[in-house]
Amino acid sequence: MFDVIVVGGGPTGMMLASELRLHGVRTLVLEKEHAPTRQVRSLGLHVRSIEVMAMRGLLGQLLAEGRTYPVAGLFAGILTPQPVSLDSAHAYVLGIPQTTTDRLLAEHALRLGTEIRRGCEVVGLSQDGDGVSVELADGERLRSRYLVGCDGGRSAVRKLLGVDFPGEPTRVEWLLAEVEVDADPRTLESVAAGGRRTQLRFGPAPHEEGVYRFVVPAAEVAEDRTTSPTLEELKQRLHELAGTDLGVHSPRWLSRFGDATRLAERYRTGRVLLAGDAAHIHPPHGGQGLNLGIQDGLNLGWKLAAEAAGWAPDGLLDSYETERRPVAAAALDLTRVQAELLSPEPGPQAVRRLIAELMDIDEVNRLLTEKVTATGIRYDLGDGAALVGRRMPDVALGSGRLYDLMAGGRGLLLDQTGRLSAAGWADRVDHVVDRSDELDVPAVLLRPDGHVAWAGDDQHDLAGRLRRWFGAPC
Repeated sequence: MFDVIVVGGGPTGMMLASELRLHGVRTLVLEKEHAPTRQVRSLGLHVRSIEVMAMRGLLGQLLAEGRTYPVAGLFAGILTPQPVSLDSAHAYVLGIPQTTTDRLLAEHALRLGTEIRRGCEVVGLSQDGDGVSVELADGERLRSRYLVGCDGGRSAVRKLLGVDFPGEPTRVEWLLAEVEVDADPRTLESVAAGGRRTQLRFGPAPHEEGVYRFVVPAAEVAEDRTTSPTLEELKQRLHELAGTDLGVHSPRWLSRFGDATRLAERYRTGRVLLAGDAAHIHPPHGGQGLNLGIQDGLNLGWKLAAEAAGWAPDGLLDSYETERRPVAAAALDLTRVQAELLSPEPGPQAVRRLIAELMDIDEVNRLLTEKVTATGIRYDLGDGAALVGRRMPDVALGSGRLYDLMAGGRGLLLDQTGRLSAAGWADRVDHVVDRSDELDVPAVLLRPDGHVAWAGDDQHDLAGRLRRWFGAPC
């Protein structure tokens, strides 16, 4: 019997599995596909996800295989300079194909001892007071104490649970492809520039040598959206929009995506939970999908591990939904706004011009950037200092940097006074006495996800917050 079965081996599932394994939770990942996908759905990581990777010691590997860019043009593609004062030591976008991110997260999960089984499709599940039973397509049955569906927008787990997925269906569809082309780069750029005058998301972009990534508006929404488009369909749309098919050939893959926007009615049903696209889907405007999923996994991992270990305080596991579902709802609204601003119609284009003017004001630019990059999130963790509920930046300490101390996924008491104690929680919380010129409070208690649970210098108050987030002392 496993402690946790994670259904879905994408970035959300692998992030969650790794977080569970940091706490010794016996974890199995079930992935329906027999091999990792070659489709590059996402092209980068935003600031908060980069911070997450830094916290877990993965950033160096990602930087070695990616490329950094300024944090600009994220909101509806409106080109503005990077905000002046983004509150992060990692204030950049990391351009890296999702296939590479997937691989590195899977390798990380394996190093930590996660068991991963591919070619395993979940077709049934049931639960009782002691655990969850899973049936696979080949007839095998498995058992775990908890199960998390990280199996995408068409989640089998969500459907088997009967959880409603309200929202808007796909009304606009795009074709996505990686193909080789015969046209020269100058012709490609000229065609792309012409197409963007009426279709802001149209165009080819160089992906690898000789290979281009195309985003092309479809003529209509396909009746069966589970089927991939054909090369002929892509050529026809290019002819209709640009007057030439640019000699596209030898596709690596072709896919389609739409603007469906949905949010699961609930994230938890007994011992079964949902995360990532299984809980929320939206158009890719702003590139938030993969990042939201990674951050779901970070938030849920330590809470579910605490539940499995038996020390979770009342309500800790339920706080996953109360914290992350509003974040997803806000992200859905943000993509709805961007979808309107990307419309070629005169009304939305007038609004787009107005928003572009407002974004010349640095405070507006920073606010919208923080929304897209998730650095502005503040969970409702109760009264306290302004820092409470916010994520803690990677501040410089006398002995190094803060995130270097968080690779183990434990809580952290950063104490600038040297007078505080977390002795009763030493198996769950590290106590570090150090100073930072960037921190203007005496001490902070950080949860394993890097959010501030408490700030101050009162030992009695600290003990209350330790109980709230880390259970009874030993």
